[in-house]
Amino acid sequence: MSRSPGRFVTLALGLWLSLAGAAVAAPFDFAPAPQTDLNRVYRIDKATGEVAACQFQLKEGGVGVTVCFPPGEGAGAQAPSDYTLMPSRHEREGGIFRVNIRTGEMSICYVFDDKTVCTPQAK
Repeated sequence: MSRSPGRFVTLALGLWLSLAGAAVAAPFDFAPAPQTDLNRVYRIDKATGEVAACQFQLKEGGVGVTVCFPPGEGAGAQAPSDYTLMPSRHEREGGIFRVNIRTGEMSICYVFDDKTVCTPQAK
């Protein structure tokens, strides 16, 4: 059975386009907390601005656990837009900025009482 080069090129192009589309359509962004001795990573839904965080904790006699802090006050879904996370360069800062790329509004998000919370957005 012989394969034509045209068919191979078509299949390769189709695969490349599907992978490129998946990369563009990624619904979340992730960023570490700026604090250098904190192993916390924040997650944002790029369309809704919902923020949550997770970190590793040692477990006595075991491998450890991933502890996640779900959205709390102010960290839930915002008006639909284009959001991202922006860590500051302050090495002792445990929080992270939520940035609305379309409007320029920002808020700071951090973990408080086992929830991820965010201040009101401001310009």
